[in-house]
Amino acid sequence: MSGGVDSAVATARAVDAGHDVVGVHLALSETPAALRGGSRGCCSKEDAGDARRAADVLGIPFYVWDFAAQFTESVVDDFVAAYAAGQTPNPCLRCNEKIKFAALAEKALALGFDAVCTGHYARLDAASPPTLRRAVDADKDQSYVLAVLTAHQLAHALFPIGDTPKAQVRAEAAARGLRVADKPDSHDICFIPSGDTRAFLGERIGARPGAVVDAESGQELARHDGVHGFTIGQRKGLGIDRPAADGRPRYVLGIEPATGTVTVGPAAALDVREIDGALPVWCGGVDPDGPLRCVAQVRAHGGLAPATAWQTADGSLRVRLDEPLRGVAPGQAVALYRPDAAGDVVLGSATITAAR
Repeated sequence: MSGGVDSAVATARAVDAGHDVVGVHLALSETPAALRGGSRGCCSKEDAGDARRAADVLGIPFYVWDFAAQFTESVVDDFVAAYAAGQTPNPCLRCNEKIKFAALAEKALALGFDAVCTGHYARLDAASPPTLRRAVDADKDQSYVLAVLTAHQLAHALFPIGDTPKAQVRAEAAARGLRVADKPDSHDICFIPSGDTRAFLGERIGARPGAVVDAESGQELARHDGVHGFTIGQRKGLGIDRPAADGRPRYVLGIEPATGTVTVGPAAALDVREIDGALPVWCGGVDPDGPLRCVAQVRAHGGLAPATAWQTADGSLRVRLDEPLRGVAPGQAVALYRPDAAGDVVLGSATITAAR
């Protein structure tokens, strides 16, 4: 129970379904006494209180479990290290992989619980192994950040609100007397409540000056304080004080952390037709025995293309796109979906290591 409306309604539905439910709030923040600022941040003192009040309304036991140390190591430190290496990580995906459905689930199962129930917007078919699907509410769908889960983890998961649009979830919360019915959603990275990712990274990585270089001419266009301030596809905040010769915007095309070089160029140069991924996860529990037709997704919302994927001899993933995608960055995930009319079944995922 995060303290938000989604997990509160998911909990209520689990109670209604007849499960023996215990509410658990995860203490993840290094500054738990901090107050939440509207839609910024989470895991605050306010969120813990909101979760407790929702549990009281539902008449279930409630506990706070401290996972701050694991969260810092597995999510925050990983986030900082990835940016220092010129990558663009997804901390929500890493939290699901390392905390909610690993550390939390392992503790819950060891204590005799059967499943971890969350307010994620996704659906699970009652099969063996279960099938992970997109949520009914496409705007809220979180199947992309759940595509890192194994068949075993999905077998011990419940997503009760994946079949309901967000507006109806809020209406249901209000009807149940849950005070969080109108609470704003969190839109920023939960451990950066200020919303200033560059400043957060700068404090932890320090200044590592380098050059912003034009891909076509090799000319140095600007200086910067560190590659952590850039991501592939970025257009603003490049520090360039003059337009390109053709008058068109420049975008970040490449990041080289060893030299501190950030390469920029035209939008067309962002086109990617092939993706390499490490540590692939197959949600159904079975590795494909050959090339797999699929739909690849490279961002939480958007960035989809029909593709063929296969595992290489070293066990990594290669994805060949039928049509180019832009803004594909190492450190992100590529999620694969079944290429049928619905396109909502998750097949698996991998962490992007290269794109070309």
